[in-house]
Amino acid sequence: MEAYRDQYATLFNNGRGVVVVGISADADTTLASWAREMDFPMLFVSDRDGTVGKLYGAFNEARGTDDRSLFVVGPDGTIAHTARPFRVLSAPDYEQLGAAVDRLAPPAAAEPDGSD
Repeated sequence: MEAYRDQYATLFNNGRGVVVVGISADADTTLASWAREMDFPMLFVSDRDGTVGKLYGAFNEARGTDDRSLFVVGPDGTIAHTARPFRVLSAPDYEQLGAAVDRLAPPAAAEPDGSD
């Protein structure tokens, strides 16, 4: 998750038109404390019983945890990009994630140039 935080501005347009949600089997109090301590700019959801992971096919029954799947969901609610697993040490995975976000993010507003 530190890589998401450290690349937040470039990967996720600094949060403009993008919401990043990390989902974990950790308790909500643990996630909240960790997120504050590590200064994460994204949201976290506790999925203690695997409900969300099961809906997305990302829950590992044997381990009782969600796996390292990554989903980019478009504004219309459809899954626009999936990485299974998302390899946190793989530059190509970040390039693919950035491209998927760029395809869905609204274009930045043009800066006024001061001419009339």
